[in-house]
Amino acid sequence: MRIYEELFIVRPDAPEEEIDQLIEQLTAQIASGGGNVDKSEKWGVRKLAYRVQKRNEGFYVLLQFTAQPETVRELERRLRVTDLVLKFLTVRVDEKMKKVEKRKKAREKRAARKPAPPLAAPSLPSAEHVMAGAAEPAGPRPGAPMPGVPSDKEKV
Repeated sequence: MRIYEELFIVRPDAPEEEIDQLIEQLTAQIASGGGNVDKSEKWGVRKLAYRVQKRNEGFYVLLQFTAQPETVRELERRLRVTDLVLKFLTVRVDEKMKKVEKRKKAREKRAARKPAPPLAAPSLPSAEHVMAGAAEPAGPRPGAPMPGVPSDKEKV
């Protein structure tokens, strides 16, 4: 058994009763194939990305179900021959869920290997240290001779 999502677009001028009847037929088909419908959502009429059968809008319906691949093939065949349906798309969701779980486990594994961040942050110099010049940058100033390194004049 695998988890699938079936999104199909019905003619926007179809009566609500016909859409409900189509959903019931598809649900019965899934049940007769040994599967079960987990979620059924009617999204309503929405604008299409491009014209389909001379229509700019369609009624979107989403079914999430668990079934065998043979049941899905029969479901797609029925959607293909139904005049009410403009377009449909079937997506196998359990593949995606496996990949997400695998990534999540790998991420947790990496996080467990990383050392814990330091608890206390280094303190900033106080106002007295700044005023006394203690906050002067360490190291040589730009252009100043470096100790222990002979200058160009000394090399000659």
